[in-house]
Parts: sequence; C-alpha cells; structure tokens
Amino acid sequence: MAEKNSRSFTDIVKTYGSQLLRFVKGRVKKTEDAEDILQEVWYQFSRLTNMDELENAGAWLYAVTRNKITDSYRKKKSESLDELIAGDEDSESTFPIRQLLLADDSNNPELKLFKDIFWDELMKALEELPEKQRRVFVLNELEEKTLQEIAVMENENLKTIISRKGYAVKHLRIRLRSLYEELKF
Repeated sequence: MAEKNSRSFTDIVKTYGSQLLRFVKGRVKKTEDAEDILQEVWYQFSRLTNMDELENAGAWLYAVTRNKITDSYRKKKSESLDELIAGDEDSESTFPIRQLLLADDSNNPELKLFKDIFWDELMKALEELPEKQRRVFVLNELEEKTLQEIAVMENENLKTIISRKGYAVKHLRIRLRSLYEELKF
C-alpha cells in the first residue's frame, strides 16, 4: 500500500489519462468539450492537498469526472449567442452568427447592412425582456462574463442565473428567427 500512496501526479495522469478521455468522449458530443472536462478534472486533482491519502485514485477520478460531465450538461442548458438563431446544434444548417458579426464588413455593404439590422433587432428584442433576464444575457454574451461570475455579482444562485439566460435565449430565438430565415441561402 505504501507504493500506491507514493504514486506521483505524473504517474496517475499516465495511468488514467487516456482511459478518462475515452470515458468522457463516450458521454459528450464534442471532443473539445471532453478535453475541457478532463482538464477540469486534472486541475481539481492537482489541487488535492492529501493526494497520498487517497485509497483509490481511479475511483476518485471517475467520480469527479462523472460530476464534471453532469455539470457540463447543466451548463449546456444555457445556450450561447451562436445557437441563438441557428437553433439545434444537430441541424444541418447552422448559422455562425458570432463569426459573421465579428467579420470585417469594410468591403461588403451587404454584410454591413445585415450587421446593422441584426444589432437593431437584437436591441429591440432585448428591450422586451424582463430586466433580470436582459442583464444576464448582456453580461454573459456581450460582456463575456461567465454565468458563475454573474451569479456572484448578482448575489444569486447559479441555477437562477442559468434559468434567466435560458428564458432570454428562448425569447430571442423566437424573436429573431424570421431574420435568420430571410438570410438563409
């Protein structure tokens, strides 16, 4: 047992790294998400002050990994601006709205016009939202604050913030759907 306890962080990563990655990939859609989750697991593991006291590092790692996957699903309920108009991630036609809005429109008057119309419509739709939902959406999507940061700022439960963002996204998706439909090629 003394040999088990003296295993280094590096040894544990070598032993469980690829196993955990396969485990996560089997439960999430995107490889990037799987890698992010695994990075969070390793970060949490590296922060353990009593690593030597773990009787079974593998069991601990799998338990934490399952929890991180669950957390990831909860976060997915809160959709991003990219999904606002496109709708389902699995749909054939996804509209990369964020990339389009950040694209250089100096040589493309149609793109500039679209961006102006989109921002106009987005601002009108945001004004229709209750103040708290609007604030969460603006802070998260436009000011790029995390939902956790917003929860702390607003002194609210994270689930409340996620819920507000979800309601805002649903409203905006419905409200801006016709604009998206007009722009489909």
